[in-house]
Amino acid sequence: MGAQWKTKGKVESANAKGKIISKLAKEIMIAAKSGADPAMNARLRMVVDAAKRASMPKDTIDRAIKKGAGLLDDGASFDHVVYEGFAPHRVPVIVECLTDNKNRTGPNIRTLFRKGQLGAAGSVSWDFRHLGMITATPEAGAADAEDAAIEAGAQEVEAGHDEGSMLFLTEPTDLDAVSRALAGQKWHVTSAVMGWKAKNPVKLDEAARAEVEAFLHMLDEDDDVQTLYVGME
Repeated sequence: MGAQWKTKGKVESANAKGKIISKLAKEIMIAAKSGADPAMNARLRMVVDAAKRASMPKDTIDRAIKKGAGLLDDGASFDHVVYEGFAPHRVPVIVECLTDNKNRTGPNIRTLFRKGQLGAAGSVSWDFRHLGMITATPEAGAADAEDAAIEAGAQEVEAGHDEGSMLFLTEPTDLDAVSRALAGQKWHVTSAVMGWKAKNPVKLDEAARAEVEAFLHMLDEDDDVQTLYVGME
């Protein structure tokens, strides 16, 4: 694992899909603060592409952009808040939240960490790398993954979470450029995000891993939690 954590089977449920759409809408609103035109705002363009891949309706995307850019009277304001700590068995966890009420989110996260240990800023992020993460699958006639990574300017490439996919790792500033370059080499980009990758992921037995995953599931159920990054194999 060592990067973004995903709940097994979660994508298949209607409730999970609704939650994914809600999270993407928040990300669109945050990105749109820097400009409502995806052609001129690389971060917004990538989030909108992710929303389209998740089948978010066009009207919902447009409304989220307008809200974030302050073009609607009911424009929402979200803050990006990061928490660091340990799951059971000293597994490092980075929790990224988007919230409209920090006074609600903080106590909720502290409560959820009761079975682990909430740390201060920097307590675990020193053992992670902050990278651009691009998940892509090869189309007909696509270049070999290693060759595509070199040509596109990616730092590394490894097997992705989903069968048949590859994960291309980039410098944070190169995320958009590498994503576009991969598409030009007949690689279908399914996700392009900033994320955290553990340097020394912890290896656990089956029972311990189940305990950690139960802890992560509880965190992920909180509406303010956007993404979890976990240092676990």
